[in-house]
Order: sequence, then C-alpha cells, then structure tokens
Amino acid sequence: MLSFDDYAAGAATEGGAAKKEGSVLDFTPAAQPSVPHSISMAPSLPASGPAPQAPVSNSSVSAPATQSVPPPSAQRVPTSGQPQLAGNGSGPGVTGVEKIAFNSGRINVDDKRIINCRADLNQLVPFKYEWAWQKYLDGCANHWMPQEISMSRDIALWKDPNGLTDDERMIIKRNLGFFSTADSLVANNLVLAIYRHITNPECRQYLLRQAFEEAVHTHAYQYVVESLGLNEGEIFNMYREVPSIHAKDVFELQFTQELSNPDFVTGTEATDRRFLRNLIGYYIIMEGLFFYVGFVQMLSFGRQNKMTGASEQFQYIMRDESMHLNFGVDLINQIKIENPHLWTAEFEKEIIELVDQGVQLEYQYAMDTMPRGVLGLNVEMFSEYLRFIANRRLRQIGIPEQYPGAKNPFPWMSEMIDLKKEKNFFETRVIDYQTGGALAWD
Repeated sequence: MLSFDDYAAGAATEGGAAKKEGSVLDFTPAAQPSVPHSISMAPSLPASGPAPQAPVSNSSVSAPATQSVPPPSAQRVPTSGQPQLAGNGSGPGVTGVEKIAFNSGRINVDDKRIINCRADLNQLVPFKYEWAWQKYLDGCANHWMPQEISMSRDIALWKDPNGLTDDERMIIKRNLGFFSTADSLVANNLVLAIYRHITNPECRQYLLRQAFEEAVHTHAYQYVVESLGLNEGEIFNMYREVPSIHAKDVFELQFTQELSNPDFVTGTEATDRRFLRNLIGYYIIMEGLFFYVGFVQMLSFGRQNKMTGASEQFQYIMRDESMHLNFGVDLINQIKIENPHLWTAEFEKEIIELVDQGVQLEYQYAMDTMPRGVLGLNVEMFSEYLRFIANRRLRQIGIPEQYPGAKNPFPWMSEMIDLKKEKNFFETRVIDYQTGGALAWD
C-alpha cells in the first residue's frame, strides 16, 4: 500500500542549475494582478537542526502592479491537423463554448492535449489520458458526506470544561479557521481559473469531481463548527484576523487572480509557463504542503481518542486531498512532456523558491497554532516534517530535493490513508463504501 507521501510522479522531467532573478514574489515575466494585502513573513528556517521559535518580522511583501498581457489574438496558437471549431466562444480564453460546426470531422485521440488544444471539448471520448478518467472514477468510489460521521463524543468532550486544554481548543479552532477558507479558495481557483484553461475533457471531468469534493470539505468544517457550537464569525473570519492564516491565503490568492483575469490566455511560452507555475502553486504548495500541519494536528487528536468525529472528518478530507495532489502531479508532468520548452533552469529555480516560501509560511502557521508542545507534538518536529514533505513534492515534479537529510517525524501519517485501520483506531462506527476499500493510492 502506498501512502500519500509515497506517490511517485509518472513522468521524467528535465531540470538543472538556475540563476535567480528577483524575489520569490516578483511575479515576472507575465501579467500579475496586484494583491491588495501585505504578508507577514515567517523567520527563515535553519539549514538543519531544530527551528528557532523566533517572532515574525514586521516586514511586508506586496505583489507589483499589474503588467501588460499580450492580446488574445497574439496568444492563440492553432494546432495543425486538428478539427477547428467555428467561432471564438464568448470571450478570450474560453474553450468549450465555441459555435458547433455541422458535419465537421470526428476527434482523433492524438489531437488531444492538456492546454492549447482546439479539439472539441464537448467530446469526452476517445480518452487520451486514462489516468485522469481513472482518478475521476476513484473519486466517485470514495464518496462520503459529513453528516455520516457522528459528532456526539466530540460535543460531550468540548462541553466538558476539563475535557480539553486551552491549547488543544486553540488548535482545533485555528485549523477549522484555516481549512474552512482554504478549501473555498481551492474551489474558486478550480472553477474561476484553472478549468477554463484546461483543454482536455477527461481532465475537466476530474476537475468537476474535485470541485464537488472541495464543497464537501467546506461543508464538513461547517458541520463541525455547528456541532460544537463555535462562534461562526470567529472561525470563518480567521483568514482576516490571524496573521499566519492571512499570509497563506494571500500567497495562494495571487495564482487565482492571475489566471482568472479575463485578459490572461494561454498560447504563448510566457503565459503557458505562468499557467504551469500556478498549477504548482495550488496542487504542490496549497494541497501538497499547506494542509499538512493541520492534518497532523487534527489526526493526533484521534490517535489519543479525543475529538474522534472531527479527526475522522479530517481523515476523509486528507484521503481526498491525496488524490487531488496526485492528479495535480500527473497534470503538471503531462504538460511538461507536451511542452518541454517551458521547463527551463530559470523556471525550475523559481519553483524551488516558491516551495521554500511555502515552507516558511507553513512553519509560521505551526508556531501560531501550537506555541507550546501538546499532543506529543512541537514546532521543531514540524520544522523537520515540512522539509521532508517539500522534498517529496519537488521530487514528484522532477526537481532535486532541496533539504538534505530531512526525516519524517510522523511515520504514522502513512497509515492514515487506510480507512479500516483508522476505524478500529478511533473506535467509531464503520462507514463502508461500495468500492472505496479497493482503491489503490498510486
């Protein structure tokens, strides 16, 4: 059985030494909408050893002003030999809503591509990317709903004044505060940004399933908040009030703002590279890195037979997010195969810097949620874990590890994908899915 951290990328990629140009938040060379917030940055992590619990600096980093984007006419690159659709849709960059040309040729599977394809998106078959369709089927087999999980024990424990410590209560509330907004950001990015630039119907089919799962996740957080009688305003507004949550959300919002810009259209080397960069921003950094401090913390409650309902919700969410990550890795690597000119040494360096920025921001989040050791966890352990996770994420998209010697201090996380073991561990009621137990996480 492979865990979410044992996933191996399915495509070989190129890379090499690079020269840095500008800081990690210098959004060049393509257009980037300005981000109307400042980010409180976390202290740099040491090269090795325990991470210092230093205060956050007061420096702020803001995105530069919007740059010009080549007009849509200059960005369209028709693919020779592919069926052409009449009309230009409803605007620049819109694919799948073109006028229907009567008596046009049938789709050839070789005409399909992830981006910049003019083959008819309304024709799901023939499949070219079987892995995308299989992930859609696996997601359907893994279907669950929040109300299926009992919260009765959680409610009793939460209402008991001696049931949880103040530190434990803060961990739960801050994780609900971050995740409730984070999954909304991911859903918005899928629907408003990524979807319209993907020109393959089987990949779009999975994106629709993923968007639904993000809605289920947001529902789950609301269900936990309502069950425990928490202050909804406090929880759902934390991204505006807690600096580390605000910083992570602003970091991710830059990607959605760029891709959702009506003037942003793929089809040139510059814009295609920006699109690839933004896929990495969400799949590798948001879903592959920013969620993992919270996953460890919330699943740690279940390991101690506390807050078992909330922990179970997060386990199902982590199972979904593992598949989202794996789909994103396959998507990124397929684009690299079809567009090898996009993956330059300079671009690889930019991605390494983005991932490192993500490590810093997630470490600050660990400090904010857990200023003192609790549940057998401490921030030094997360310092090591984030480097370990970052190494795996980089390796999955063909980039060498950047944190030599990083170890996994939470080996038990690999077992959390196995729902049957987790059910026995939490001692909660069994929820059997028709085919969920047969899923292979590779």
